[in-house]
Order: sequence, then structure tokens, then C-alpha cells
Amino acid sequence: MQIIDFDIVAGDIDGLITVTPKQVTDERGTIRELFRRSAFEAAGVGIAPFEQINVTESARGVVRGMHAENMTKLLTVAHGEAFGAYVDLRPDAPTFGAIATVELRPGVQVLVPAGVANGFQALTERCQYVYCFDAEWRPGMAGEACSPLGLGFDWPITIDPDDPAQISAKDVTAPHVTDLVDRLRQETAS
Repeated sequence: MQIIDFDIVAGDIDGLITVTPKQVTDERGTIRELFRRSAFEAAGVGIAPFEQINVTESARGVVRGMHAENMTKLLTVAHGEAFGAYVDLRPDAPTFGAIATVELRPGVQVLVPAGVANGFQALTERCQYVYCFDAEWRPGMAGEACSPLGLGFDWPITIDPDDPAQISAKDVTAPHVTDLVDRLRQETAS
């Protein structure tokens, strides 16, 4: 039997945390804790109760995001693998404008603070991505979005911005991250 204990690692963005949940593996398979409040609290990380949990199934190469709603998210992959990307769009944060990436697979989670954009690219033929939100998503809710294109790194699988089966028109036409960061800086300075 193999036991992996709960662990957290702070990321390059203030408040972004990569989480290894407790996992127990034996000859029958693996049990992973999706969430245990007491483990987060013992690590000094408080999380409001989840109000909504979604599972997205995506094919290899699909990109979703970059969305920074006014909610905290706990993200993971239930099946397959994904490449997660995060942009700090909080003008008052010490890491405003910072970009980070995390390779996601079952047993790796990311806690994303409100105001930090998240997106991902599915790396396997079938990727089930789990979102736990501390607020219910609704159209028009407070937040920002930027295009997943032009973030200063290469996505593992080349993105065809003209392929709606790979990326939505809404995500392609969202503001470029540098333009959005400049606008948010100006708004905050005013």
C-alpha cells in the first residue's frame, strides 16, 4: 500500500496554491480525496463552502479560458491530463500581471484565488476537468477575461484560433493579456 499525504506548494501568483490531496493506492487502485476541509485548515488555507461543482469533458487539444470571475476555484483533473494556465488580474495584488502554469493530472489540484484567470488545454484524448466554485456561476457576473493566445508561453499543442472545435470565438476575441493589464492599471490609477 502506498499513501501520499496532503501537501500544498505556493505558486508564482499570490494565493495560487498547487495541492496534492491525500491518496491511498493498493492492488485495487487509488482513492484520492477530492476535498477535505480540515486538511486545508491545518495547512492554514481557508476556503468558503463550495456553491457549485462542474465537470468539463474535453478532447485532446481543446483550450478553455482564461476567465477570472469573482470566485475562488479548486481545480483538478478526474481523468486524463491538462495543462493549466493562470494570470493574476487583481490590480491590488503583489503579483498583478504574473502568469503561471501547472501540469494537471489526477492527484494534482490548483486553488485559484478570486480575480486570477484560469484556463487549460486538454492533453489527452479524453480529459475530465473538475471545477469547484465558492460562488454560483451566472452570466454577467463580476470578473475579467483575456485571450489564451499571446500569454508568453507555448501551449503544449498548437492552437488554431480558427478552429471552433479547439477554442471558442469568445476566448479568441477576449482582450490580449497585455492590453487588459494596461487597462486595469489605468483604471486603478484613476
